[in-house]
Amino acid sequence: MIEALQDFVSDFPTWMQWVGVMLVSAIPFVESYFGSLIGVVIGLPPVVAVAAAVIGNVISMLAFVMSAHGVRTRVVAGRSGGVAVDDREPEETPRRQKLRRAFDRYGVAGVSLLGQTILPSQITSAAMVSFGANRNLVIFWQTISIILWGVVFAILATLGVNLTR
Repeated sequence: MIEALQDFVSDFPTWMQWVGVMLVSAIPFVESYFGSLIGVVIGLPPVVAVAAAVIGNVISMLAFVMSAHGVRTRVVAGRSGGVAVDDREPEETPRRQKLRRAFDRYGVAGVSLLGQTILPSQITSAAMVSFGANRNLVIFWQTISIILWGVVFAILATLGVNLTR
């Protein structure tokens, strides 16, 4: 199966393979870790696979963070601007409650580094910003996490691909 996939993508120009890895890595639940793995499996050098996967995942995460920050800014401004707003907090889903507990316990760095085991980086980063975390701090730690997860999975993929040969 791996050889068939490699043969299929070998006809594509190299830049198209990179763009494909970037695009697939921007998808929540695929992210840099599976993007790196896919890049290595299709035959990209591990460094290129990680770079493309990280770029795609970071761009996607930034879009989620900036959107969440904008929404939170408008909501907070509406509450403090004298506009009549229902003071009751909306009921949180069990996953959001779990994420909030982790956020309260481990902070931005901990949730960024370990949060991808619960939810995608895009969702955890947006949630942290909605909880009131500093946008730039979330971006910083999420970027570190995205790079680390991408590197780890590229190493695992490289070892796995070498074992199949």
